[in-house]
Amino acid sequence: MQIDERVEALRNELKKEGLAAWIINGTDPHQSEYVSPRWQSRRWISGFTGSAGTVIITMDKALIWVDSRYFVQCAAQIKGTRFEMRKSNGPEASSPVDFLEKAFADGGKIGISAETLMISELEDYRKKGLDIRAMDDLLDRIWTDRPAMTDYPVEKMDDDLCGKTALQKINEIRNLGHQNGEDYHLVSSLDDIAWILNLRGQDIEDTPVFLAHLLIGPEDVKLFTPASRFVDVKPDCYSVLPYDSVADELSKLRDITIRLNPDRINMKLKNALDRAHNIRISKGREYSTTLKAVKNEAELEGMRIAHILDGVALVNFLAAVKSGRYAFSEVSIAEALSDERELEEDYLGPSFNTIAGFGPHGAIVHYSATEETDIPVSGNGLLVLDSGGQYSCGTTDVTRTLLFGKATREQKEDYTLVLKGHLALSSQVFPKGTSGHQLDALAHQFLWQRGMDYFHGTGHGVGFRLSVHEGPQRISAKQEKGEPVVLEPGMVLSDEPGIYKEGKHGIRIENLVAVTDACETEFGKFYTFEVLTCCPYERDLIVKSMLTKDERRMVDEYHQWVREMLIDMVNDEAKEYLIEATKPL
Repeated sequence: MQIDERVEALRNELKKEGLAAWIINGTDPHQSEYVSPRWQSRRWISGFTGSAGTVIITMDKALIWVDSRYFVQCAAQIKGTRFEMRKSNGPEASSPVDFLEKAFADGGKIGISAETLMISELEDYRKKGLDIRAMDDLLDRIWTDRPAMTDYPVEKMDDDLCGKTALQKINEIRNLGHQNGEDYHLVSSLDDIAWILNLRGQDIEDTPVFLAHLLIGPEDVKLFTPASRFVDVKPDCYSVLPYDSVADELSKLRDITIRLNPDRINMKLKNALDRAHNIRISKGREYSTTLKAVKNEAELEGMRIAHILDGVALVNFLAAVKSGRYAFSEVSIAEALSDERELEEDYLGPSFNTIAGFGPHGAIVHYSATEETDIPVSGNGLLVLDSGGQYSCGTTDVTRTLLFGKATREQKEDYTLVLKGHLALSSQVFPKGTSGHQLDALAHQFLWQRGMDYFHGTGHGVGFRLSVHEGPQRISAKQEKGEPVVLEPGMVLSDEPGIYKEGKHGIRIENLVAVTDACETEFGKFYTFEVLTCCPYERDLIVKSMLTKDERRMVDEYHQWVREMLIDMVNDEAKEYLIEATKPL
């Protein structure tokens, strides 16, 4: 079926069920950002391939809401279909909830898959007076070749590399729960499960997790996932039960208090708990999410090593690109970087799909080049290259904006403004108790002074050989729900301001940084950031006169560190490039 035919097929099912609308949030039963093929429902129904967005199908409308990362991409991908794009942030922002509230002010049943609807999401809908029906997924009736759930083998990470054993982590969770009178812990977020058990999987592309639910009790631990995964791994402190048996197991619980996160537990599981006897639910973020956000010293050292290995690949790649001997397109330049990373034996694969946007494509924040959109990287222009790797000891995410040919004054000034914000954030000293929200303006300030801005977050958390986007820590203009997440030593985040001028160019500079101790005075403890990413900036785009003396010093010191760390590890051709690229300003 084509896109419009799929929409009509879904509308036929709505009529059968007496529903006025159907919501597709595009996630899986675990509230994952990136999902395995079975749950790529937003892509299947609309053709939009981005990682975030909400679809609503009514009898006369097909709508999709996306944020500023995807405005240009989504508009292009839904062109020629019945879908209309709505913006979820920026000056023309609206929301799916507001639409539903207005469209169905007089009533109307609205359906959504129970296994992809989280408890808190349902509560938010119902606060608006909407008649939401969490039910079996109607797409199963019309998506005739829908992929099955994957069951790839899992891998056990070395406990020394992880810094703690699985049992130590489980006991930490139990102890924290005991302090709050909790007997059981239900965990469905995939990165949490992988981290707790020191296991890694391959069910989701570029994210080393596996589909599972985890139930931690006072005496036992049950992992709900296909037993066929355990080819070379023997379960130790947990037993393995079928994935689909989790609902039955939950309904059998009696006279206990169970902790769960309403943002990460779906309504199918909540309905099972409602069938249990005398169950008290304690709501809150998973203890494991808070624990894994603060990397221990073994994890931090692994992340440092991963970034040095990544730096070698990046500099070898950049030297080849800058030599001018090769002709690239957006697709082939991303492939060339991947090929360079694959030369490292500890490299496991990308941490996300590489963004390589040249010229006007660089203004598409999360652009993904395809055979249809691919253009040559030639002539005068800027390339936004955002990529990352999964290594045996850590995860990387780095963005560099590269100059090809000659730069305009506007391009150089824009780059320098972004660089100034990038440096201001990474060098900031801040008191204990500070949240990322409080620091966000540092990265925007120089753009604001010129009447410019960017609308994506400045920094996201990053996992330890796990998800490239991993909370709860972040640096963003958006206020967080509930208590702000304060930054603590060991947390790893990105520092990635940018500027995007549609039809002209895009610029983004991204390093990963780790929160670390700065000093302690009579005013208390202060923290700052340790930069992990090891790769030169684009010197030819820096307007030195726009930098202060301190900013020039920061760039020179960073480049000196990059040169010293990599000079003996890169290939012979790259040595010459590295020396030139890291010369003092």
